[in-house]
Amino acid sequence: MRRPTVRGICVRYAVAWSYLAAVSVAEVTYALLPDHDQAALLRWASTNVHNLQHDPVGCMIISAFFPEGSAWAWPALIALALFGANRALGNARTAAVCAAGHVIGTLVSEGILDFRVMHGGLPESSRYIIDVGPSYVVAAAIAAAILYGGWRARAAAVLDLAVLVFAGGIFSGLGNLNVAAVGHVTALAVGALGATLAVRQRRLPPHEPHAAPAVAASSAGETRGRGAERAAERAAQRRPPA
Repeated sequence: MRRPTVRGICVRYAVAWSYLAAVSVAEVTYALLPDHDQAALLRWASTNVHNLQHDPVGCMIISAFFPEGSAWAWPALIALALFGANRALGNARTAAVCAAGHVIGTLVSEGILDFRVMHGGLPESSRYIIDVGPSYVVAAAIAAAILYGGWRARAAAVLDLAVLVFAGGIFSGLGNLNVAAVGHVTALAVGALGATLAVRQRRLPPHEPHAAPAVAASSAGETRGRGAERAAERAAQRRPPA
């Protein structure tokens, strides 16, 4: 059995490595900024209702790379979830599932908040909350790894989820429709559904382009054969008796 090369590992887990590196660079960049620039960056990157209405694409992308708190822990949390999901789904499907978890988790949670503001359940200032971080991406990857990863990937994902639940409190305030709690539940559900669809699609039998021509040729042969039999019968009927 051939040992995997460094290049092979990087290519096979390209999505996990790329996201881990991007978040790490973003964290270092954020840490080097002055306090007032850090605050300005978070306001700009936040996927709150105000930003989603004015710059939805920009804030949706940038917010996934800048954790608001516990920056030192996120590289480990990302690694525990994404490498298992990446191995189970492949690069393209992992990227699609995690992106869907981040986008849909954000839209559902912020959409509920906007609805509550419009109906007087929350103050107008709630439209400007700080809502950033890679946690929805990680939640979607956790669901994929638990459902379809190997035993190591599942164990890592379960550990990851336990840390997020008990130390990070990602479901705290769910009964009160807290934005983060609703977003994490949604991201987990999207990750589970997206991973299931991705795995089923990958397990479909390959298309056989030559099957149809073969059937057509067989049918044509049968038609020619029956035509020859009928011609022989007509010739026999026309032949005069000896």
